[in-house]
Amino acid sequence: MTLPLSQIARIGAYTLTQHIKGGKYPLVLMLEPLFRCNLACPGCGKIDYPDPILNQRMSYEQCMEAIDECGAPAVSIAGGEPLLHKDMARIVKGYIAKKKLVILCTNALLLKKKIDEYEPSPFFTWSIHLDGDKQMHDHAVDLDGTYEIAIDAIKLAKSKGFRVQVNCTVFDGADSERLATFFDEMESLGVEITISPGYAYERAADQEHFFNRERTKKFFRDVFARGNGGKDWTFTNSPLFLDFLAGNQTYECTPWSMPLRTIFGWQKPCYLLGEGYVATFKELMEGTDWEKYGVGKYEKCSNCMTHCGFEGTAATDAIRHPLKMFKVGRNGVKTDGPMAPDVDLTAARPAEDVYSSHVELELAKIKAADPEGFKRVQRAA
Repeated sequence: MTLPLSQIARIGAYTLTQHIKGGKYPLVLMLEPLFRCNLACPGCGKIDYPDPILNQRMSYEQCMEAIDECGAPAVSIAGGEPLLHKDMARIVKGYIAKKKLVILCTNALLLKKKIDEYEPSPFFTWSIHLDGDKQMHDHAVDLDGTYEIAIDAIKLAKSKGFRVQVNCTVFDGADSERLATFFDEMESLGVEITISPGYAYERAADQEHFFNRERTKKFFRDVFARGNGGKDWTFTNSPLFLDFLAGNQTYECTPWSMPLRTIFGWQKPCYLLGEGYVATFKELMEGTDWEKYGVGKYEKCSNCMTHCGFEGTAATDAIRHPLKMFKVGRNGVKTDGPMAPDVDLTAARPAEDVYSSHVELELAKIKAADPEGFKRVQRAA
């Protein structure tokens, strides 16, 4: 299963046009219209906000404004759990009407109940959260039975004619053979895989199971070696990003390629790292000191190899060196021999703790807007 040719052509034309113009541009809008979730994954940095913040939702109008502001050809809707948002089906339809490629990320616990609110479209994809096989996934989300629910949801969505992919985040301690077997199962179900190592959220409850860069590269080399250089499986990731995971490319991240809009505003500097928020996309692009962030520049970025930071870099590399991309796509990822030099981490500036400041600011805004409602939520908590 691949994207319809019309979508590939649309995104390709946009990317090439923006590249020719020069400057920074987004590829995918990352949208988190709420933080509330019906799971409490230990590796998540999104769920430990106070209840007054977890109760906030972006409106339909705010969601439409976000895509109009940034102009990206695609939007990935996450959270929290997006299906908890009462207007989510309307939001998806609004994006499709704008001819945006919509990827709706969900843990699938509510998919059976909600699926009839949605219609198959070449612009729409369900992205089901699955972090490996049953044992791996249920451990990652800290709830038994979620794997079977997700598999049933995949089969249901496909039976109704929807495009379906799985979103697989891999943490340190994962077994490469078992992950490869899981990929085989996803291939047999006819679904694509979005793969990424986990990012070490500073607020995540479990800080012991995030990859560092060296282990990431060795692990993915081992995984891809079990699948003919990765060619046995169908990934949504670009070939050059997969090659980067296996240590064959030296890339710096492109944090603006997948900007994040949340209930707080536009998150600086990127989808994974919250160092402040601004009201407009223009402020994000023009007011962020991009040189302060990234691998080798900032301690919080040191071990990051996630797709939302480096797919944009891989896309730019593919435009500049299309033959390299086609070669990796044809031959598969190299899984032996010397690795490419890595970015020097020794000069990275120390991490700063800014989490509490923007939480306190948002709480003050909520309280000022509805003092009595704020008190009720606080008492209930």
